[in-house]
Amino acid sequence: MPRTLWIDTDERLFTWDQTRLPFESVVIALAGEADCAHAITSMQVRGAPLIGAVGAYGLALALRERADDAALAQALQRLNATRPTAVNLRWALERVRDRVLPLPVAARADAAWQEAGRLCDDDVACNAQIGHHGGRLLQALAPRAGVLQILTHCNAGRLATVDHGTALAPVYALHAQGVPLHVWVDETRPRNQGASLTAWELADRGVPHTVVSDNAGGLLMREGRVDAVLVGCDRVARNGDVANKIGTYLKALAARDNRVPFYVACPVSTIDPRAPDGAAIPIEERSPREVTHIRGRDPLGQLVDVQIVPDGSAALNPAFDVTPARLVDALITERGPCAASEPALARLLQDDR
Repeated sequence: MPRTLWIDTDERLFTWDQTRLPFESVVIALAGEADCAHAITSMQVRGAPLIGAVGAYGLALALRERADDAALAQALQRLNATRPTAVNLRWALERVRDRVLPLPVAARADAAWQEAGRLCDDDVACNAQIGHHGGRLLQALAPRAGVLQILTHCNAGRLATVDHGTALAPVYALHAQGVPLHVWVDETRPRNQGASLTAWELADRGVPHTVVSDNAGGLLMREGRVDAVLVGCDRVARNGDVANKIGTYLKALAARDNRVPFYVACPVSTIDPRAPDGAAIPIEERSPREVTHIRGRDPLGQLVDVQIVPDGSAALNPAFDVTPARLVDALITERGPCAASEPALARLLQDDR
């Protein structure tokens, strides 16, 4: 399986339409800024690192049309508005902007395209290191005789990144080493990224797994059937508060009550020093239809949307929640495990400069 985002010999950009998985593997071309923006907002691509990578290429494609300062600022603003919670998007756009802003206008488009490619390469290397560090941390929890049991929420695998994934990177690393493990996969309502994407990825790699309802995690932990909870994230505030897919906070509470380690896998680029705490992180609210309807495959093999609530019932659809730093046992970054605290994050960001 190639990278989640790739370029052909004619320098055309492609990815998979994740809204069609796991039942159909559909490749889409991202030919311009509008295509990239639509892919992000419609969740054809999702996951903080991949959103950032697509945003970077979207900015590069926009500069092929106009590359003066005003056009650069406008394109950055348009792309940054596509998803508000994941900070990797802003980080990636600003990285490309800072690379091209000092250049002559005529040189900006090519430089932006090259920078987007370097950003993708960096993501692959970063996630491989997260897999290495996280694998060592998890292996220490493995039973002397038996199977390491990991609970996930949402999808933080290769489909959420350019390759390897964040939270699934340690899983893949341990599986490749022959460590016996099993993954409990939260379905992750309302868009079912766990049931649709995480399960698809794990099956593709041959990793043993079981899909469970979102509310089953607490019972599994209480019964001693979970050795660690491992999730990704979309933004880490300066004090260590973590924004991730809605429902993550409840898993962290159950983990703390049952003395199960709760780990968050994230690249350093996901840490946002501009957000002092979780209250400063914008929480995206998506269409109520994602709650009132569910997509699946009918007996004829067609993908259909089915209404699951009574006519006229209101629905609220916050896409993320915030887990307080006190509930996070460690952040797993490309530089190694890190405490979810302001002093530890300040040192990490200082080292990143």
